[in-house]
Amino acid sequence: MTQQLRINGTTRPVDVDADTPILWVLRDVMGMTGTKFGCGLGLCGACTVHVDGKATRSCITPVQAVGNASINTIEALANSSVGKALQRAWTELEVPQCGYCQSGQLMSAAALLATNRSPSDRDIDAAMAGNVCRCGTYHRIRDGIKQAARALGGTSRKA
Repeated sequence: MTQQLRINGTTRPVDVDADTPILWVLRDVMGMTGTKFGCGLGLCGACTVHVDGKATRSCITPVQAVGNASINTIEALANSSVGKALQRAWTELEVPQCGYCQSGQLMSAAALLATNRSPSDRDIDAAMAGNVCRCGTYHRIRDGIKQAARALGGTSRKA
């Protein structure tokens, strides 16, 4: 069955079953491999994309649930000021270690900063909950989000 999906600003037809997870449409049908497979259960966050700006686990979200919503992936992150600020901070602070989880980490962080330019530690922890980093770079991830927030004109708070 052909579905029309709006991915990174472009509407694209995809011939998949309605219950096909977005992750597999992106990776296997579209050839967009920036979004990673982690657990397949929506628990690790490696597959995070934005659906109408909201951080969404693509491994458990079927294309039928998206409808006419806009899907944005890590491939389009640098198209926004938030994405650019995060990428700059990630590079300057050397946030990634192995890097596998980082596309999901960045997408969750971008969803947070799109709505909150002055996140507290508690805000960051809540937004990033469920994004697992096996290398344990959580402190650098938090520092990267704070640095990006400051670059965007926000501030960072402790509580």
